[in-house]
Amino acid sequence: MTAPTSVADLTQRLRDGGYLADRGLATAVHVALSLNRPILLEGEVGVGKTELAKTLSSVLDRTLIRLQCYEGIDTGQAIYEWDYARQMLYIRAMSEQDTRREAEAPDRVVSALFGPDFLVERPLLSAVRAGSRAVLLIDEVDRADDEFEAFLLELLAEFQVTIPEVGTIRSDDPPLVLLTSNRTRELHDALKRRCLYHWLDYPPVEREVEIVTVREPGVPEALARKVVTAVNRLREMDLAKPPGVAESIDWARTLNFLGEDLDPDAAGLTLGTVVKDHDDEEFVRSRLDDLTAPT
Repeated sequence: MTAPTSVADLTQRLRDGGYLADRGLATAVHVALSLNRPILLEGEVGVGKTELAKTLSSVLDRTLIRLQCYEGIDTGQAIYEWDYARQMLYIRAMSEQDTRREAEAPDRVVSALFGPDFLVERPLLSAVRAGSRAVLLIDEVDRADDEFEAFLLELLAEFQVTIPEVGTIRSDDPPLVLLTSNRTRELHDALKRRCLYHWLDYPPVEREVEIVTVREPGVPEALARKVVTAVNRLREMDLAKPPGVAESIDWARTLNFLGEDLDPDAAGLTLGTVVKDHDDEEFVRSRLDDLTAPT
């Protein structure tokens, strides 16, 4: 599939894929695509950062390669590792060969042990090899530690990885790289300098209503508007886990499936669709009348 020719073209492709991007986000992604720059997306949980990567892989006809970051992740889990179990089986099989072949085998065995048959690709190596046929999502990079973040600096600058037993593998035509962060910690300036940056906030009410109806065409606009209004009221409360756009979509889908309008009774029955913390749920249940009151 050909690359988008303009911001408008990319915006329409994303919309066709069910993702409504505003002009600022579409511009940032178009520049990242055109100039081979990684893009760092920061924002609250549930505003569509990960969904953007999924949609881009679909509308650009590229493979989505996802690296989910977490505390303690290291380069072996992110780039590659050797299949030790298969290596041991191979060594055992070779040791059972006749004496003449054993005498000839050591160099060949070592070479084979650290060859492609025993190399297990992890997301970053897969992305380097796939190049522009892929979208690489480095998800929740803020959950990784400083050492892993420092490693990413080299990868994003050169887009190459070095495997001591194999050599350096480089991509001259790199994939589209999206990094996401929920700001559980501040990322280093050095990483930010290597990326384009875009902040994703909760969308305005009208756009969120449109998002809900695009993602769930069977939901009446009136119901979508009531749900989005209620979700915005939830975001104004002092909740531990404010609901994101995904929760708006889920709540509207659930109410529509049940054939319910958004009133206090229906809200109470389906609250677990949109509020995902016990203390938050108890707090909200005492305010269902205010939550569902007409605007």
